[in-house]
Amino acid sequence: MPTNQEKEQLWQAYRDHKPTRVPVVYGVNPRVVALDPKWNRRGISFKEYFYDAAATIEIQRGFLDYQHEYLNNYCDRPTGKPKEWGFYADCQNVTDSAYFGGPLEFREGQVCDIHPYLAGEGKNHIFDIDINRPLDNPFMKDLFSRYEKLKAAVAKLPDDGIKYKVSPPLAGFDGPLTVATNLRGPELYTDFYEDPAYVRKLLDFIQAGAIIRNKATHEAFGRQYLTGDAWFADDSIQLISTPMYVEWILPLHRRFYDNWPKDSARFIHLCGDVQRHMPTIIKELGVRSWDTGFPVDLGRARQELGDEVEIHGGPEVALLLHGSAQRVYERTAQILQSGVMRGGRFTLREANNLPPGCPEENLSAMYRASLDHGQYAPATQA
Repeated sequence: MPTNQEKEQLWQAYRDHKPTRVPVVYGVNPRVVALDPKWNRRGISFKEYFYDAAATIEIQRGFLDYQHEYLNNYCDRPTGKPKEWGFYADCQNVTDSAYFGGPLEFREGQVCDIHPYLAGEGKNHIFDIDINRPLDNPFMKDLFSRYEKLKAAVAKLPDDGIKYKVSPPLAGFDGPLTVATNLRGPELYTDFYEDPAYVRKLLDFIQAGAIIRNKATHEAFGRQYLTGDAWFADDSIQLISTPMYVEWILPLHRRFYDNWPKDSARFIHLCGDVQRHMPTIIKELGVRSWDTGFPVDLGRARQELGDEVEIHGGPEVALLLHGSAQRVYERTAQILQSGVMRGGRFTLREANNLPPGCPEENLSAMYRASLDHGQYAPATQA
């Protein structure tokens, strides 16, 4: 397997647009430890992990070991003890929905989720939220309290050679349609036809509120919002047609990206069946890096998006979790041979977000396939 030095050389070549091999990464977060008894031996519940600083530290320390001593053996990230490690108050994907009033739910064996409280006759309750005072929002006040408790607990950790810090809760944005879907549930998609004025009002309110909140949280920690690269996601666009996307959602996405400086790189993450939207998003929004999910035909994506667009994708997580090592190897090789490597702007990862309990032999098989089939000939380097 490649050494840490060889991995860094690989990434440098990729950054220089002179790739030698397709890099391999995994999209992973502490749920792989929290929801796996092999790593969460004390059986800490996700609710305990969410609210209790000591439990947060225990799970995220385990996540440090999971990545650097285990997972990184099978991807192009460094193994061994890191010099620095950042803890954080983990909200998974509920930040936006909880901010807009969604009640948290903790189901056994799952990460935290949101109850769609706008379902039924209460669809207008969201408009009672004062989006112009984001730091007074109950969820944000609780999140800041969790952050302060975590900082105090991390400050008491013994010195073990790693520089520990706690990252501030700057949040982000999961996209207007995704948040609206979380809050209203499936009724949102009949609202498009029965009450389109409500849908427009709801989407605009969510978009405006998220931007105001993000600006306020950045300012609270002395950061400047809307600088650097422009990251975005809106997974629920997989639920609508491309004409609906163009009419209803594209103007909101354009407004979001246009907040950034014109020279900012534009990135997007979209889980799910969004292939039909890809050409429109590239053309209309100028996205230059695409983090895909499932199902996506990566060879076709390369043909449609062109050689200059960076694409992230790979084997389906169900296969990594339940398939044989041989099938994982074959599927990975198939993807690498699909044409997606053309142009040298492809990163191999799971599709999408590594679940707890993936067999080690399957992770190894995916990496071995990249070593065998992901090499660039010198004459074809970008």
